[in-house]
Amino acid sequence: MTQAAKVALVGAGIMGSAIATRLIETKQTVTVFDLDKVKVAALAAKGAAAAASVAEAVRANDFVILSLNHADIVRSVVFGDDGVATAASPEKLLIDMSSIDPADTAQMAKKLAAETGMKWVDCPLSGGVPGALGGRLTVMAGGETADFERARTVMQHLCANYTLMGPSGAGQTTKLINQLFCAVQFQAVAEAVKLAEAGGVDPKVIPAALKGGRADSSIMQEFMAKFAARDFSPTGRIDNMLKDLDSLQSFALKTKTPLPMTGQLVEIHRLLCAAGLGPKDSAEMMRLLDGKIG
Repeated sequence: MTQAAKVALVGAGIMGSAIATRLIETKQTVTVFDLDKVKVAALAAKGAAAAASVAEAVRANDFVILSLNHADIVRSVVFGDDGVATAASPEKLLIDMSSIDPADTAQMAKKLAAETGMKWVDCPLSGGVPGALGGRLTVMAGGETADFERARTVMQHLCANYTLMGPSGAGQTTKLINQLFCAVQFQAVAEAVKLAEAGGVDPKVIPAALKGGRADSSIMQEFMAKFAARDFSPTGRIDNMLKDLDSLQSFALKTKTPLPMTGQLVEIHRLLCAAGLGPKDSAEMMRLLDGKIG
């Protein structure tokens, strides 16, 4: 029998909770830390152990998964008081499943290794909560080959597609590309719903009609009926997409890469956030096209 992986998870938000739930269900040993004790308690009820601090969670485990919203939070969790670095050792491995800036990732990974010997693999994901719960995530990784393979001990329970893209930060760069595709397709789905409705076509039938053609995509198949129904149940946050689009623009400026569509998508998402919809699902963009905000 394969021995269970001992995993600390820091950040029990929507994705972090789904990741922890999947690891618990696959019989891994999971310790959770989050400032929100209600979220920790919910995972403890499923079988996770609750830690009083990040350092306590790290000290008891071999792998540390971060699922956090911003590079500044990651930096604080890793290098702050009672953070990862205070309990780090070369035998432990940090797996950052947050989506943050590639340069920040590379800098922090280098610093952690130099100060503690603990290695870092950036593992941003695609597939959302359903992908995590079903072990079907797509994860694009950055780091050294040996560390990537060691992380597979945990990632095999979460991923259907786990790919090393290059050195530290390469996974985060690939996630930016993923988010560019997603943002463009979400907007296209929303506009297609409006066009179908204006033309008297049931938009819920469109995914089946276009399945297998060049316009087909998993986003159209998964979200077009949701958008058409104005189903605003949470699958991902608009402000998180804006954070990623801002990172895309920043990366484009540094590398002098033209991304004209990204500029328009940034402003659409900024408008949605200004209207108070930042914490809401991407389906909320239908409100903008319906003329209900703005």
